[in-house]
Amino acid sequence: MRAVFQQELKEVQSRLVELARGAQKIVTKASGAFLNSDVSLADEALALADSNEEKALDLDELVIRILATQSPVARDLRILVSALRMSASLERMGSLASHIAAIARYRFPGSAIPESLRPTFEEMAAIDQELASKAVSLLENTDLDIAREIQARDEAVDLLHRKVFDVVLASDWSENAMYTVDVTLASRYFERFADHVVDISAKVSFLQTGEW
Repeated sequence: MRAVFQQELKEVQSRLVELARGAQKIVTKASGAFLNSDVSLADEALALADSNEEKALDLDELVIRILATQSPVARDLRILVSALRMSASLERMGSLASHIAAIARYRFPGSAIPESLRPTFEEMAAIDQELASKAVSLLENTDLDIAREIQARDEAVDLLHRKVFDVVLASDWSENAMYTVDVTLASRYFERFADHVVDISAKVSFLQTGEW
């Protein structure tokens, strides 16, 4: 029974990595769609988000079944409970990225970004993609150095998010209401995506060190 349980734990980790890879693909395609008004990338991101949501539900069912049949305790119990929380974060990351793709989809063939904010969103998208890649590596290797890198990098996204609001709220902002809504929402989605990566890194750190 113990060997079966260990195999099930490996399956949980494998599925978490698969979800993280899915979220990475979604944010990459969504960013490309948003920055380049690419409707095909937007559609691909939206389809991948639906698939990732189903995979997250399947993982949750697996974890609940293990909890019910194996009655884990101590660290094993923490791993499984944390897996449920990380699964939720990974599903949400895909969903947030899909919202970015949806903005691009709605504005096609036009752009959702005024030129004044293009560099800001290019940087924000690049950091989110970097964080998504680090999330995959973290879940594969549970390397605490990667967790610390994620937590340090999140500050850059927060600063860019605040910059978008500063620009939109400035007295010289002259873009129309469509641009105002689009950039405000998109900035929030990019910022929340990064926050969920940080949440995952904190959970992995806790499992490794016992410190929250």
